[in-house]
Amino acid sequence: MGTACGAHAVHDGYTDVLYVMLPLWQSELGLGYAAVGALRGLYSGAMALFQIPAGSLGDRFGAGLMLAIGTVMAAAAFPLAALGHGFLPLAAALVVGGIGASVQHPIASAVVARAYHGVRSRTALGTYNFAGDIGKMLLPAGTALLLTLLPWRTAMWALFAIGILAAIAILVATPAGHGRPAAKTLARPGTAAPVKGGFRLLLAIGIIDTGTRSGFLTFLPFLLAAKGAELPTIGLALTLIFAGGAAGKLVCAWLGARLGVLRTVLLTEGLTAIGILALLPLELEAGLALLPLIGVALNGTSSVLYGTVPELVPESRRTRAFGIFYTGTIGAGALSPIFYGLLGDWTGVTHAMLAVAAMVLATLPLAVLLNRAMRRHIAAE
Repeated sequence: MGTACGAHAVHDGYTDVLYVMLPLWQSELGLGYAAVGALRGLYSGAMALFQIPAGSLGDRFGAGLMLAIGTVMAAAAFPLAALGHGFLPLAAALVVGGIGASVQHPIASAVVARAYHGVRSRTALGTYNFAGDIGKMLLPAGTALLLTLLPWRTAMWALFAIGILAAIAILVATPAGHGRPAAKTLARPGTAAPVKGGFRLLLAIGIIDTGTRSGFLTFLPFLLAAKGAELPTIGLALTLIFAGGAAGKLVCAWLGARLGVLRTVLLTEGLTAIGILALLPLELEAGLALLPLIGVALNGTSSVLYGTVPELVPESRRTRAFGIFYTGTIGAGALSPIFYGLLGDWTGVTHAMLAVAAMVLATLPLAVLLNRAMRRHIAAE
């Protein structure tokens, strides 16, 4: 559990360090916003595409080895970016980093799911999910501070050193072959049997949830700027919503274990839609006060969804199931800002936000269908 959480913190921290670096790369290379978006998309796209192959390699060679290799590759993106000059070398470095980052989600999630069974797996996966947010808060902030002391190319080597140390720690803490699913496993309490159609419904909910979250976060700075916020205030707003999101992942994992998937998804997605709609007419100060609560609901659903995967698929198929799940959700997070961006160009930021809130509500009937599928499965056992 500790190894999985540590890997999640490092990998998610690396992913969000890009938000710190992109303005510097834009300025140094004279890039337009489309090129900046392409760089971010290459990283996310590589991470999404290699989820399933990474999970298969983890099953074959063991979780520890593959997590260590992935961590080194994710870390290597930064010195490769520092050594290169121009858009293409930078793009290639980010593809390498995205491939490395793809390893962590399916493998570490499956390791946690194998270690904890039944309802406990949902809470454990929520804790694992929360660890990623710790990395998102610490590594970007630490990198921003480091950039005030060192040239950015030098600072990239410090990030690489963190990855090397993390990879060594993973290898030391994880026995050889650990994380491979057993070829044959006896039925035991809490071991999931397939729920017909359940995983597809869960994946659909996850895709919509991640896509709307990404769309909201993309347009939030523009909405706040329209309310009169300057850059420091926008930075504070993002900190508030990410802090609320980190708390939401823990709180909603706990709620999911006690209330079940349906009630928790109805609660979190309903509050997300209400929060977005309430934010639109509010003045800036009141809107800032609301953001932590929106963050709790906005990010909390993901813990419930990740934690439900082990309940829908048998242990021998979980690594692949997590790979498919993360492929869909990460891909949605990469593509949805393009869709909402086109809508925003056409109708304005406010209408794009209204579309985000409306799309959130599409998860509610899917959650009802998922609950019915799980109830029918339980009744048939």
